[in-house]
Amino acid sequence: MKLTTTALGVILALSAVSANAQLTRQMSQDDVEKANPKQQQNGEPQLQPSNSAMKAIVDLQTSVNANDYAAVPAKVATAQKAAKTPVDRYLISQLQLKAALAAKDNAGIATAIDGVANSGYVDKTKAAALYQSLGASLYNDKQFAPAAAAFQKAVAANPNDAEALAMLGESQNALGQKAESIASFQRAIQLGSASGAKPREEMYKRAVSLAYNAKAPAAVDLGRQWIAAYPGPDSWKNGIAIYRNLTTPDVEGTLDLLRLMQATGALNSAADYNLYATAAADQANYAEAQAAINAGIAAKIVDPASPMFRDTVAGLKAKKIPTEADLAEAVKMSQTGTALVRVGNGYYGLGQYAKAADLYRQAIAKGGTDADVANLHLGMALARAGDKAGATAAFNAVGGTRADIAKYWLLYLQTHG
Repeated sequence: MKLTTTALGVILALSAVSANAQLTRQMSQDDVEKANPKQQQNGEPQLQPSNSAMKAIVDLQTSVNANDYAAVPAKVATAQKAAKTPVDRYLISQLQLKAALAAKDNAGIATAIDGVANSGYVDKTKAAALYQSLGASLYNDKQFAPAAAAFQKAVAANPNDAEALAMLGESQNALGQKAESIASFQRAIQLGSASGAKPREEMYKRAVSLAYNAKAPAAVDLGRQWIAAYPGPDSWKNGIAIYRNLTTPDVEGTLDLLRLMQATGALNSAADYNLYATAAADQANYAEAQAAINAGIAAKIVDPASPMFRDTVAGLKAKKIPTEADLAEAVKMSQTGTALVRVGNGYYGLGQYAKAADLYRQAIAKGGTDADVANLHLGMALARAGDKAGATAAFNAVGGTRADIAKYWLLYLQTHG
């Protein structure tokens, strides 16, 4: 019998979390009017310009309302020379923006929004909203560089706007700026978390997707953040898969992660159960391997006669599955810490978590074993036994290559009562 582990793929089509789903709204005159702090009637400015700029602004307004766009640039220049107040500058830029929108002139729209933002009349939040709307329109027109520039201005005007940062990240990704895109999404998630308004799950998924596709180390941390914010079978399965695919832990580490997937309900495919069974058998924990197959059969996911499981099932039948009595006898024969850990693993595989924890403690006290592995397994046993405080202490004592696995188990404690 040959029992081997295989790579656990990222089953969620994370890259299918589309940028277009976030950037669907085109800029319109409504965006212009929302930027006006004062009430308007019939879309016309109701603000009072200065006496010196009045005539030039009225002339500009007349041309805009008549759709005489050819006359607009000269009249804008004349009005700007006459402008004396923030209201003057705002009204001129708003009329310029209205004309550019009607003419579908993106360059003119960008210039006009700069004028609105720099007029000194509107607050930064409203200016940021205009830049964000412009950026979305440019992005949808596949003008990614100008879109990124617009979103940069939106973020500069309102640094606390997580959505603008996410849109900036999409534009940067479209430009091939992978590292910058990931950083923008990280900032967006941090902003949302810091404000107490949990970011949308789609934002986590998109950030994880971009980081994972770029093979960036940030993918692992973003995956854990996704789990922490939205714990569920989907996030657990994908977060752990991303960690495994990017770090390739050994068989024992893989088994410890599969045990966590079992605890969180994230084992939901035949491949998951096969990997769990083969990893457990590789560690000579045949009782746990058989239990994994039995659980898959009970869940109507595993067909023991299928090619995927046929050899594994036959191989396990040739092995002696230890009973509790066998394990009790093995404890008496154990002279080293490593041997005690091995027997503790047997109890863990049988679901006897309290007994397993006792043996892990004995192994740590005796020494002569990998303390990081022993503490990780102690924490796992205590976590499954319901001793949250004891498990936390054990996981925090884990160092070396097992420290990251311990972090996932600490997430389990945080997200499971």
